[in-house]
Amino acid sequence: MSLSELSPAERHRRIAAGFTDRVLGAADWDAPAPVDGWAARDVVRHLVEWLPGFLAGGSDVKLPVGPGVDDDPVAAWQVHCDGVQALLDDPATAGRTLNNPHIGEVPVDRAIDQFYTSDVFMHTWDLARATGQDERIDAEFAGRLLAGMLPMEQMIRGSGQYGPAVPVPADADAQTRLLGFIGRDPAWTPKA
Repeated sequence: MSLSELSPAERHRRIAAGFTDRVLGAADWDAPAPVDGWAARDVVRHLVEWLPGFLAGGSDVKLPVGPGVDDDPVAAWQVHCDGVQALLDDPATAGRTLNNPHIGEVPVDRAIDQFYTSDVFMHTWDLARATGQDERIDAEFAGRLLAGMLPMEQMIRGSGQYGPAVPVPADADAQTRLLGFIGRDPAWTPKA
């Protein structure tokens, strides 16, 4: 089954497993990352820190808190990732909603899937590139995300969450096009 065909719980399981592989394979947490001003550990920090506040701001969901990313990025990620997966696997989550002034009222699992799991997917490339690991992401899902974001480009750019688009060749693969769209230079390498 393709990533697009999976339930939110299964999609998170697969995408988070890919990110976890890169977390476990990271040797230098201070290595520069493709996001300006970030190191590898900041990629993990971003994912661990933004979702709990997003959920707490519009629902009764409280995710478990692990060690700080500065102390142990691997354990911080694993506690967070396991907590998100447990929430998505819980049958009671189907009846929970998130109220947010920007997106309205949506089921918690759909909000996590749409905003967080896709973020984990895209940041997998950042962590892989920063730490010299396999940076391939699923081409079909990259194309799906890009197709979904293109009609909302003005709103996305206005949110401040993405940098200016980086031009890529018109015939570039889906991963390269997605990276360019979200403001990543697909040819980025750490400065020597």
